[in-house]
Amino acid sequence: MSRSAHPAGPRYADVLPEGHYPAPPADLNALHPRVWSRTVSRNEDGVATVGGLDVKRLAEEFGTPAYFLDEDDFRARCRAWREAFGPDADVFYAGKAFLSRAVVRWLTEEGLNLDVCSAGELATALDAGMPAERIALHGNNKSAEEISRAVEAGVGRIVVDSFQEIVRVAHTAQRAGKRQRVQIRVTVGVEAHTHEFIATAHEDQKFGLPLAGGQAAEAVRRALKLDGLELIGIHSHIGSQIFDTSGFEVAAHRVVGLLREIRDEHGVELPEIDLGGGLGIAYTPDDDPREPQEIATALRAIVERECAAAGLAVPRLSVEPGRAIVGPTAFTLYEVGTVKELPGLRTYVSVDGGMSDNIRTALYDADYSVALVSRTSTADPMLSRVVGKHCESGDIVVRDAFLPADVAPGDLLAVPATGAYCRSMASNYNHALRPPVVVVKDGTARVIVRRETEEDLLRLDVG
Repeated sequence: MSRSAHPAGPRYADVLPEGHYPAPPADLNALHPRVWSRTVSRNEDGVATVGGLDVKRLAEEFGTPAYFLDEDDFRARCRAWREAFGPDADVFYAGKAFLSRAVVRWLTEEGLNLDVCSAGELATALDAGMPAERIALHGNNKSAEEISRAVEAGVGRIVVDSFQEIVRVAHTAQRAGKRQRVQIRVTVGVEAHTHEFIATAHEDQKFGLPLAGGQAAEAVRRALKLDGLELIGIHSHIGSQIFDTSGFEVAAHRVVGLLREIRDEHGVELPEIDLGGGLGIAYTPDDDPREPQEIATALRAIVERECAAAGLAVPRLSVEPGRAIVGPTAFTLYEVGTVKELPGLRTYVSVDGGMSDNIRTALYDADYSVALVSRTSTADPMLSRVVGKHCESGDIVVRDAFLPADVAPGDLLAVPATGAYCRSMASNYNHALRPPVVVVKDGTARVIVRRETEEDLLRLDVG
């Protein structure tokens, strides 16, 4: 069965057959605001700029490939999510999308909480000064060391994911003389319209405890009996890159049903519900994501309606946007190395990065946009495939794109919406050096994650 799937929610079935391509855009020089960060434009010379700096200057100073992150856009999106949900809800930034000490400081200053899912993410959060009570620890197989560090640090919640973990967290907290706040992650049987590998609420997967068969209810019963735990709520996450809230409506109905069972059986009304993240962003101009205020209004209405029907007080709501905040705020800048025309097929445009800095195209068949940004062009559109430099036929950055027919070695191409998961999932395949993350703001640029060096690679090789 083909793995090809549209990563943009309900349009997942609209996959075009091989050899059938959309029409080229009306203007190859346009930078669609839905796809690019808010300060991106072209200057009078036709060179793309971000934060007041043109990409030619950025390439000269920082090299390519490199990720360029728009700080003003990132902060604005943090504020939009926080203001949309208000003071009686919690917004947890999902650190797996992209995390650094600078990002942690921005989150702290903008009033967001932080979701981490590893010891490394927790260490980064604590080192950068995020208050521990504003941190949540996730993960389907947390080590004893990770749990111990989280409990000792005083994290605000641990999302437990199995029967074994309930016991581990309880025992760790008791040994530390603490009572750890926890949520139980449940799978609600809702399969979000997304790629199989990023749909996380159907029963046949590694995350959570299924509602079906009573495992979630049994997890609640065990957690309520253990002195080391304070069960504060239920957690549900239905997938990623979702464009509508219909899946959340079904999930909320089933989670609230569990809350009602807990009240009826144990006499306890849990005070919190976390509906996870997964809201989509625009990777292409055809994608039409919802704004935070619209999402907040819809989710609140869903939870309030379900709680009213169940006769429950409305619990405090949490959400976990990661991609929806950082994804649109960054682009990856590449230099063209070779251009290879295959008559009657397409033209392969090779850049100096590839699957080591963006694995999502190979892993998920993800769609991306791309633009010539070092100049404008009046040349005809050319069906292109933007590929990397790795020894791998699947090393594709943008599978099907239209670029100007005069694109040439030395030109700069930029792929937008790469703020989420690209640097987080970057690798050293072929011993490639992972690119830097450069923040731009008000005409200045600074490195927040430096480019790797050969010395970095060799230092780990103790052979």
